[in-house]
Amino acid sequence: MSDATDALASLAARYARGVDRRDVDVFRSAFHPDATLTVVREGRASSPMTGHAHLARVMDRIAQYDATHHMLGQSIYEVDPDGEHATGEVYCVASHLTRTDSGATNQVMYIRYLDRYTRLDSAWRISARQVVVDWSEVHDIASDGSGDP
Repeated sequence: MSDATDALASLAARYARGVDRRDVDVFRSAFHPDATLTVVREGRASSPMTGHAHLARVMDRIAQYDATHHMLGQSIYEVDPDGEHATGEVYCVASHLTRTDSGATNQVMYIRYLDRYTRLDSAWRISARQVVVDWSEVHDIASDGSGDP
């Protein structure tokens, strides 16, 4: 892999880590300050969120889950000849745990991140991200008898 490809893969991992650890600073550090994020479900795109302050609201949305777990899969990156811009597609299976008094569920989302990247201060940042949810499914989680899934 090239240095740029390694850096872009690391950027994808930083984004996932920021979400799963609920660390808004790590999450925001993956994005260019005026980046956009759009969620696409069933072919319909949400209104884009723009800029660090707006993107930080993702943490509020994620807070509805007791935990999340992002597993990144295959990815492909293409760096423009100028070396300052790139595009990428990153596959992800994201689990979203919800606990209630009557049990727990896991909403599993099968996602593709369609990204545009820009170098900022010699580091890659996401400048535009489409979170394409290809499909999702919800599963009951079996308890081990302790009350915890």
